[in-house]
Amino acid sequence: MSASVLYDAPGPRTRARSRLISIISTSVVVVLLGWFIFALGQPRETAGGATLDGLWAPSRWDIALEPELWQGLLWRGLVMGTLRAAGLAAVLAIIIGVLFALGRMSNNPIIRIPTTVLLEFFRGMPVLLMMLFILLGLKVGDYWAVVWALAVYNGAIIGEALRSGIAALPRGQAEAASSLGFTGMQTRFIIELPQAFRQMLPIIVAQLVVLLKDTSLAYIVAYPELLRVSYQLKDFYGSGRYSFTLFFLTLLIYLVVNLSLSAFARWLARRTGSQAVGVTRKGNKRKGPAPTPPPGETGTDTSLLSIGRPEGMTGRRRDDNTP
Repeated sequence: MSASVLYDAPGPRTRARSRLISIISTSVVVVLLGWFIFALGQPRETAGGATLDGLWAPSRWDIALEPELWQGLLWRGLVMGTLRAAGLAAVLAIIIGVLFALGRMSNNPIIRIPTTVLLEFFRGMPVLLMMLFILLGLKVGDYWAVVWALAVYNGAIIGEALRSGIAALPRGQAEAASSLGFTGMQTRFIIELPQAFRQMLPIIVAQLVVLLKDTSLAYIVAYPELLRVSYQLKDFYGSGRYSFTLFFLTLLIYLVVNLSLSAFARWLARRTGSQAVGVTRKGNKRKGPAPTPPPGETGTDTSLLSIGRPEGMTGRRRDDNTP
């Protein structure tokens, strides 16, 4: 019998065919990639008849040994430009996302309807246009135009993710909180929002990776982020010989930073996702049931999940003959 209810397990011939297709596809990709890299290294002739060195020629990469180049790319471009704007924008985006999520789920239509309209408007507006509108309309500097545009746009997306996480929680938790005297706002902040934030944390981190990459759009508003600094260095060292070198180094820096954040998001997904919850439950089963406090004494478990247990919230077990 098949181990899956959706499709039958592949047999020996199917597995051999799949393995052969994978080998052929990988070989074709490797050959094409090798040909592309080899073609980039070949000398080229311009329209005027001049011969240019290949893109992998040592004469094009000698600037990689100069400290001024790395100081400009890593310090002025990455740290003081990209990361400085992305760090503040990420904090503001999380705050704006929480406000959007709470406003979107408000029972008051005066709050819910305008919040929904603003959220959909900001989600559908391009980030570049938002930067230009903030820069020209609000008359702020290039730094704050970049920060607020990234914060509002990504805050709208994070707010929708948090709203979905809250809506996916069991309704019994809100009902249990209401029975304990929690107000609606207390239920949101103390019970529902922490759980939704924990479950949606990998999605939020993934959106922050997008926020970091979107800082490259700040080049249009003359903010000195990593891409614009690389353009300035290209003009300083010579726009013809070192253009590919500078753009390739900029690409490597973006890849290192974004892949590091993506790896962090995957690590969070393993720690906070359903797999982590399953591991915790299995560990609890191996350890045995939680100890029950003596009758008449207050239990240490104050979780709302203990309401459904016979002990309740006080640790007292109700006898069958007790009225």
